[in-house]
Amino acid sequence: MKPHARRTSAPRALQAAAANSNRNNDEVPFALRVSAAWAWRLGIVLIVGAGLVWILSHFSLLIIPLMIAALLAGLLSPVSSWLRRNRLPGGLSVAVTIVAFLGVVIAALTLVGRQLALGFRDLWGETLAGVRQIQGWLSDGPLNITAGDMDSLFNEATTTLQDNSANILSGALSVGSSAGHFAAGILLTLFALVFFLLDGRRIWEFTSGLLPRRARPAAYGAGIHGWESMVNYVRVQVVVALIDAIGIGGGAALIGVPLALPLAVLVFLGSFVPLVGAFVTGFVAVLLALVANGGVNALIMLGIVLLVQQLESHILQPLVMGRAVSLHPLAVILAVTGGTLAAGVPGALFSVPLLAILNTMVRYIAARGWEDDPAMEPEGEEDDDGDNPVPEENGSGTEDTSATQEERRP
Repeated sequence: MKPHARRTSAPRALQAAAANSNRNNDEVPFALRVSAAWAWRLGIVLIVGAGLVWILSHFSLLIIPLMIAALLAGLLSPVSSWLRRNRLPGGLSVAVTIVAFLGVVIAALTLVGRQLALGFRDLWGETLAGVRQIQGWLSDGPLNITAGDMDSLFNEATTTLQDNSANILSGALSVGSSAGHFAAGILLTLFALVFFLLDGRRIWEFTSGLLPRRARPAAYGAGIHGWESMVNYVRVQVVVALIDAIGIGGGAALIGVPLALPLAVLVFLGSFVPLVGAFVTGFVAVLLALVANGGVNALIMLGIVLLVQQLESHILQPLVMGRAVSLHPLAVILAVTGGTLAAGVPGALFSVPLLAILNTMVRYIAARGWEDDPAMEPEGEEDDDGDNPVPEENGSGTEDTSATQEERRP
């Protein structure tokens, strides 16, 4: 009887423990249990994301040029594709595209630099007159700074520079190191741009091929559509920069500020660099107005610059950019602000395209878009070796060449 009692008592103990556990779970509200489950999962996601950002921050010299090359590839890929469709070889079409792009940028910068140099040379006399007016205001104005006080301030500044010559030298060396990193970044950007334009699809095919077999079609299709979102972003950014250039350059011409045309070109190029580009180009516009036409004209120019920049940041960027990349205007503003706080100028530059790519890829995967996606088929032409960009394999591990086109879709 005792063994039988032991056999029957064990299930009763387990039932009692299960009932006790159910009672304990009932004591915790359901909403709290769900919130806790979400909390620890989101916590892990945030920790992993922060760790990735921290790791990538130590490879900024590698990551930033690659991301700039990706943006430039999104801008230049339609030109390269058009040249290929017109029977120009792939390598030659990429070379022509990059050389033409560099020629346009160098010509624009040369025009701006030369026009500014000639203009400032013509305005040199007015600049000296403005400096004399500032000196007169300092001496005769409320500050009442005499010539002796100015000499004393100049001598103190000279002494300060001499005493801190070691710090200045170390700063100059750091600037030289930064210049070397900048040159290396430019070379890496151009090198990556060549291969993004030449073998971009193959690179992504290889990258998605590293994933498990069942995940490859989803990753490949999501990447293709994410790339399309980035291309749309770059195109809209060009339109926004053009509107900024027309607004500030046209406003400068209307109020009689000299060098309005090179100023518009400078604004167009600076609009691609968030925050810093707008500040520098706006400062140049106001300085030109101050030197050429006086303080009142400079204030009017400052108002024009602020108006155009506010229209860009609060209307053009959220509305036009949001529609192009399928993002809500609030998401665009939050992305730019958060990217700026997290990574400064690079964060502001890459936050919106990265968010657009991520949004497109997540929506594509959630909708299982790879199951019926024309983008998964060859783009009307085969690769150089004649292979399908996304070859489908049968169960034996060999490529299935007998299936129809519809059956070969991943």
